[in-house]
Amino acid sequence: MAYHADSADLQTKEVLTWESFGTASRDLAQMIVDSDFTPDIIIAVARGGLLPAGALSYAMGVKLSDAVNVEFYTDVHETLPDPVLLAPMLDTESISGRKVLVVDDVVDSGRTLALVLELLSGHGAQCRSAVVYEKPQSEVKPDYAWKTTDEWIVFPWSDQDPVTRSK
Repeated sequence: MAYHADSADLQTKEVLTWESFGTASRDLAQMIVDSDFTPDIIIAVARGGLLPAGALSYAMGVKLSDAVNVEFYTDVHETLPDPVLLAPMLDTESISGRKVLVVDDVVDSGRTLALVLELLSGHGAQCRSAVVYEKPQSEVKPDYAWKTTDEWIVFPWSDQDPVTRSK
């Protein structure tokens, strides 16, 4: 799902650049460290949370990481009726009793984050969550958020169509 913004459209969108993503990652890491939460494992909500989770993993020196695959958004402003867990599934036996940081790019409705937190907590993980952006209407409030916005967010990793084979 790529989002192409023209100059007029950018006035109503929140645009995250690669440079501001670097700042956001370091700021989030600092918030987490300052709260005295030291995760054993960082789990990304794929796909949007993969890059933020990787950045936090390096910024915090946490080497154990994994991902849980969830599909919810199908296009700009379009979602499935409910978030769906996709295979391959996370090795849930390895998280029991561990401190886990769940990372995503944005918490919008909160339904995806709620699904993942319920899944991991149900397998005995002590979970906290971190997102780059939080929407005020979210049903779930993340433990850590870099910024709150009502706007549609344009992320640098999804602002172009996928690469296709050159002719």
